[in-house]
Amino acid sequence: MSTKQKRLAFQVNMERCIGCNACTISCKSFYDLDPTLNRRFVRETDEKLTGAAKRCYLSTACNHCDEPACAKACPTGAYTKLENGIVKHDQNRCIGCKMCGTACPYGVPQFDPVKKKMDKCSMCFDRIEVGENPICVSSCPMEAISIVNLNEIEESEVVSDVVGFVDSKITGSSTRFILPTATSVVRGEI
Repeated sequence: MSTKQKRLAFQVNMERCIGCNACTISCKSFYDLDPTLNRRFVRETDEKLTGAAKRCYLSTACNHCDEPACAKACPTGAYTKLENGIVKHDQNRCIGCKMCGTACPYGVPQFDPVKKKMDKCSMCFDRIEVGENPICVSSCPMEAISIVNLNEIEESEVVSDVVGFVDSKITGSSTRFILPTATSVVRGEI
């Protein structure tokens, strides 16, 4: 009996996210990023998402896509799609041409003005390899961010697309979202 290779992905429970930016700040601090860089972004969503006057937030990072546009655009092969689904960026191979940033429909890779190279979230792959969670997951006080194996989750309980998020089908974004309760109530799902 063969077992499927893990396909790791971020899962964001929008019902739990309070927009505190602890995930963004802890990542920035842990990796000593230039103040202009973010590997994770938190933004308030539109009321169209919930269908009610309810404030909710969307926390996103690299989507570790099935077909990463950043990797296809990179002329030096600085991007590697690992067997577990993580899209890793190797700054040693990066020449700072910004082609990956232009190609990514989510605007994830960013130019580091100090290193003169591109930068992006690599899901703390080195921490995962030793059994630890990524910094953003560990630092979230509401446990709104988690790492899931896409081969083991119940897809009917999550969505790949939310209002304000680029169509996940473009690159096969692996990020999954648990929508806020108000959305489910409005849709008659509860």
